[in-house]
Amino acid sequence: MSDYNEDFYLQPDIMLHLYSEGAFPMTDDKGVIQWYFPSVRAIIPINNYNIPKSLRKYLSTSDFSYKIDCDFLSVVRNCANRETTWINQKLIDAYLNLWDLGFIHTVEVYQHDDLVGGLYGISIGGVFFGESMFSKVPQASKAAFAHLLKYLEKQKFLFVDVQIMTEHLKMFGAIEVSLELFQNMLEEAYSEKYRFT
Repeated sequence: MSDYNEDFYLQPDIMLHLYSEGAFPMTDDKGVIQWYFPSVRAIIPINNYNIPKSLRKYLSTSDFSYKIDCDFLSVVRNCANRETTWINQKLIDAYLNLWDLGFIHTVEVYQHDDLVGGLYGISIGGVFFGESMFSKVPQASKAAFAHLLKYLEKQKFLFVDVQIMTEHLKMFGAIEVSLELFQNMLEEAYSEKYRFT
């Protein structure tokens, strides 16, 4: 659209409003950051998630260690560091504004003090809007996601928005819901006080 103002939609308050309504940003093939509302949404209910047995077994003997909210910039840059990415520098700058406001959170996976995997997302109310993850060694991104799910369970969150279904996410208990149901669930999640602490 010729009248589409990309900068307007990257203002922190506008971004938070769009996320809270169920939209998410992605850079299109022309390099423009657009906002999307899929008619079907993939979520993972926190009261019914699954950690695959093979992953549980692997993690029980792995030498991974975890941190939360310690190095957002490294996490998002690693997520963007791939041949084809929807995370451009303009979006990273916009995310930094949300980070400064306390709405973006990271799970970081370390091995021998090296950052080898992680993920980031936006937390509003009782919902964690998962955005992206990365892995430098086998199982690191899955380990980050498993750690996130356990953490959100302790915080009594309602669900993780994973946007679009994949076989990888299905293993963790992802289900698909209509946009209408998704937005009703968002409304319920905002009716209580939650905090990513």
